[in-house]
Amino acid sequence: MVRRWVGKFEDVRRTSRKRSRTKRRHAVSDRAPDYVYVLYIAARADTVWNGLLDRELTEAYWGHYNVSDWKPGSVWEHVRSDGSCTVDILGKVVEIDPPRRLVISWAFPHEAQDETKVSRVTFELTPLGPDTRLKVIHSDLEPGSEMQKGIADGWPAVLSNLKTLLETGRTLSDDMWSSVSGDEQAAGEASP
Repeated sequence: MVRRWVGKFEDVRRTSRKRSRTKRRHAVSDRAPDYVYVLYIAARADTVWNGLLDRELTEAYWGHYNVSDWKPGSVWEHVRSDGSCTVDILGKVVEIDPPRRLVISWAFPHEAQDETKVSRVTFELTPLGPDTRLKVIHSDLEPGSEMQKGIADGWPAVLSNLKTLLETGRTLSDDMWSSVSGDEQAAGEASP
């Protein structure tokens, strides 16, 4: 009698475990792992926030400026400041909570209509007294893509330059960009 009673539940449990294993196997993503960068900046959160959005500051440490009204659903563009007005990256503002969190979609202009090519960048700012912890998460990247290759060296260079500018009032030398080559520089320079 006990065996029949337990047996009913054993069958359900076995089926459930089998389904769970199958789901996990099929859930293996066709997306690359997230890139996560964490840095501590000797500047208040509102100053770091402005460093991400302010035209003059982004031009200084990035050679690009960001154009948007920064409202959820609005388009944003990452524009070269060399006079060409070339848009290297564009996307939409997904979420914004100044000065703590900004989430944007991210794509090369020629790939922006293909959802499989659109990635996401999240900026999380945590105030630590007079300092700020900045966490940048670049997710939903297509494995082996030009974008994935570019951000690997691009983000560290850009974020180091942002940190240096906010802490010292000057940027790193242009020699820094020589370590970021070709596509990596294009993708790295194309962040907000």
